[in-house]
Amino acid sequence: MIPAVLALAMIAGGAVPASPVEGVWHNPKNSVAVKTGACGDKLCGWVVRADDEAQADARDGGTPKLIGTALLREYRPHGRNTWSGQIFVPDMGRTFGSTLTLLDANTIAVKGCLIGGFLCKTQTWRCG
Repeated sequence: MIPAVLALAMIAGGAVPASPVEGVWHNPKNSVAVKTGACGDKLCGWVVRADDEAQADARDGGTPKLIGTALLREYRPHGRNTWSGQIFVPDMGRTFGSTLTLLDANTIAVKGCLIGGFLCKTQTWRCG
């Protein structure tokens, strides 16, 4: 049996609502902007803007072209207002386990951790 909300959306021809973390997010220094959106049944995020310093740091880390690079990879819902996946850190050339937590409509906490959740770093990104 189809849930009532889904059935109504199908009848109305509407799509399933977008994730509340879909949008363009800016890191704390506003040196990088990442556009999040669906990638299959998961959530991903791609660099849409980067300042010269961020691009140079990425090149030094082995990422020749930062714009267009997927930083947020294969995130899935993981509890209320939280998604888990992988974050690619271009200036290190490495991918780490990560979570995104929606703090409010315009703010997410992006957390990346080394080996099994140890040595974590969190950044607050703003939408806009």
